[in-house]
Amino acid sequence: MFPNMRMRRLRENPTLRRMVEETELELEDLVFPIFIDENINEKMEIQSMPGIYRIPLKNVGEEGKEIESLGIRAVLLFGIPSCKDENASSAYDENGVIQNAIKALKNETDLLVIADLCMCEYTSHGHCGVVKNGKILNDKTLEIYKKIALSYAKSGVDMVAPSGMMDGQVKAIRSILDDQGYEYLPIMAYSAKYSSSLYSPFRDAAESAPKFGDRKTYQMNYSNSREALREMELDVLEGADIIMVKPALFYLDILRLAREEFKLPIAAYNVSGEYSMVKAASLAGYIDEKSVVKELLTSIKRAGADIIITYHAKDYANWLKK
Repeated sequence: MFPNMRMRRLRENPTLRRMVEETELELEDLVFPIFIDENINEKMEIQSMPGIYRIPLKNVGEEGKEIESLGIRAVLLFGIPSCKDENASSAYDENGVIQNAIKALKNETDLLVIADLCMCEYTSHGHCGVVKNGKILNDKTLEIYKKIALSYAKSGVDMVAPSGMMDGQVKAIRSILDDQGYEYLPIMAYSAKYSSSLYSPFRDAAESAPKFGDRKTYQMNYSNSREALREMELDVLEGADIIMVKPALFYLDILRLAREEFKLPIAAYNVSGEYSMVKAASLAGYIDEKSVVKELLTSIKRAGADIIITYHAKDYANWLKK
């Protein structure tokens, strides 16, 4: 039908290849997660995540300045508190680890500061909600989420990111923020968060592994895709400003479905297990880390993500500088 067509014509010249490139990965697309630990005085490398550290609270401003100097514009905060209890009371303490980290970063940098909103790092049992008789109580958990959201807002956060996968969490958080005068504070919802085996290094980093059972009663079954669209639609209706797919690489099909279905900005979380597999393979000499990371981040962007949360962000930024 096209006797004179040769697809390779547009591939011969490197400048032309660049001109017709369909997907462009920008440093501004990336968000770097930070673990802030209230219990340490020096940076501590996370054994299962080479190159990623827990940062003491006293150094969070310095860390933020370094991230900003690389051209990264946004961070996502996770806290390791000095005190844990059954109801995650330190998660909404006005002088809590994340609340103080938000203040430090807003005082010392121009970064967009996003705070993960959940209970698992702050509970003695490691679950993302209130537990009674071995079950996670959805609606009682929402009341605590509201307290956490309000405490973050008062600390000056730029965006809250509820990750607990409780039914109605976006509506509950939106209502308290609006009622208290924070109607312009955006919510990035972990809308399609799957119960994945790829979170293990994160749970080491954040000390957030559940002490009993698992999270399959609230995180999604990885076999399901239509359910993900329902979850995302509910979050949109409840007032989410950005919806998220987590993990990213094993769920690019879900990301593509989301992009085709919704007009909102979409985030994808390139999670700890995905990061650690690439790091391990590169350290063993099996792959070229730089080229693999660019390819995997581009694949996430190509599938439909506007925002990519990734532990590779600092490495990628450094490679660009060189």
